[in-house]
Amino acid sequence: MDLSHLEPKALWQHFCALNAVPRPSKKEERIIAFMLEFGQQIGLETHKDQIGNVIIKKPASAGLEDRQTVILQSHLDMVHQKNATTVFDFDQQGIEMRIDGDWVRANGTTLGADNGIGVAAIMALLASKDIAHPALEAFFTIDEETGMTGAKKMDPSLLNGSILLNLDTEDDDELSVGCAGGIDTNTSYAYQQEEIATGSNILEIQISGLLGGHSGMDIDKGRGNANKWLARLLWDLQQSQDFQLLRFDGGSLRNAIPREASAFIATKELNLAKAFIDDFTRTLKAEYEHIEPHFKIQYKTAHCEQKALIATEANKILNTLCAVHNGVYRMSPDIEGLVEASSSLARVIVENGTFTTQSLQRSSVESTKKEVSMTLRCAFENMGASVEQSGDYPGWKPNASSSILQLMKAQYIAMYGEEPKVKACHAGLECGLLSEKLPGVDMISFGPNIRAAHSPDECVQISSVQKFWNYLLHTLHLIPTT
Repeated sequence: MDLSHLEPKALWQHFCALNAVPRPSKKEERIIAFMLEFGQQIGLETHKDQIGNVIIKKPASAGLEDRQTVILQSHLDMVHQKNATTVFDFDQQGIEMRIDGDWVRANGTTLGADNGIGVAAIMALLASKDIAHPALEAFFTIDEETGMTGAKKMDPSLLNGSILLNLDTEDDDELSVGCAGGIDTNTSYAYQQEEIATGSNILEIQISGLLGGHSGMDIDKGRGNANKWLARLLWDLQQSQDFQLLRFDGGSLRNAIPREASAFIATKELNLAKAFIDDFTRTLKAEYEHIEPHFKIQYKTAHCEQKALIATEANKILNTLCAVHNGVYRMSPDIEGLVEASSSLARVIVENGTFTTQSLQRSSVESTKKEVSMTLRCAFENMGASVEQSGDYPGWKPNASSSILQLMKAQYIAMYGEEPKVKACHAGLECGLLSEKLPGVDMISFGPNIRAAHSPDECVQISSVQKFWNYLLHTLHLIPTT
């Protein structure tokens, strides 16, 4: 759907153009080329650093040459996730968008508002002929969603600004001045197999319809994790009857709460297994009535080519999946309502003799980030799995004396008659890394209302984008002199 009739027109036109270009993390070649061509076409100084970040510089408007240079920063990649029933090729197709009242959504996939709205806003500023602004350095990073590679390996010599506006926050009444750091924990274990017992029926069990969401921003909402639910179901079933586990496949992305998971089991007590699953479903419906109203647990007889895990191996794997921590690990004792540390069991695969997992631990405090990642390492090493922890990135420590924070707080009050919420967020903003690479640069993050990022329910509020855009323009006009 064409969104170019929405206001502000320039922003939405650029968002539509951006969403026509596939841009998964670690496959940003096409979007990098798109941005380089954009910068060159509008006649601005355009660079690509050695890792692939794009920098486009625009001189100050007449009369604003004495203002401090502002770095406008957003990331080019987006999370590619779709519903299991959605037929869509992210490598070839542009995002299919639709308007739903005051919201823009996608048809069964992620929308790319994270961080496409930020990118589009910067593009609109760069291309404008009549918006007053100080000197701008647009900094478009790559691979934010799967490791922050662009921020880690950026060339700081290409930027000279003293203020950085990161446009990657998802509530329009918030100013973010801090964020969590993170680390990935990936595990692998080779298990022993056996033939499926003669006379067994194969049952496929599927969990679907969970809300999912961002594994940082949404981790405190109590949403179901399909991997943990399925492990719990199988562990409980194991206590009441014998079955063989053939396959387990849950989750999709390291930074998204798993919405779906499936398993194949072989059992000689098919009707008892079905009755157990029905009873288990009723239990979860009672537990999650107000949080996960649309989930389903379905089963059907099926065919599976996999061999079975021997009983001791299945028991070891299910015990570990049930024992491993998932969710909030610690709330901040210093900032009310802030999740300090968490872990999300994002991906689980049991097939062809190998059990693998992917999880992401986050914390705004380095010591508790090490602690929560240690709990994952210990759990998996105890069962004999190999553990690799990588992608470590730092948090962003809040600066209460930030000049840009004080300016933007005052401007928000003047425009909207109330104070903005000044927060640190439990997500991996690039500002943590950028503050190390660009010491002395005053940083802040803000953005429009985006909901259910990293999931096919992702949406962005049209009226909030208008509010965000107006606030951004007023902020640029008030940037102090050097």
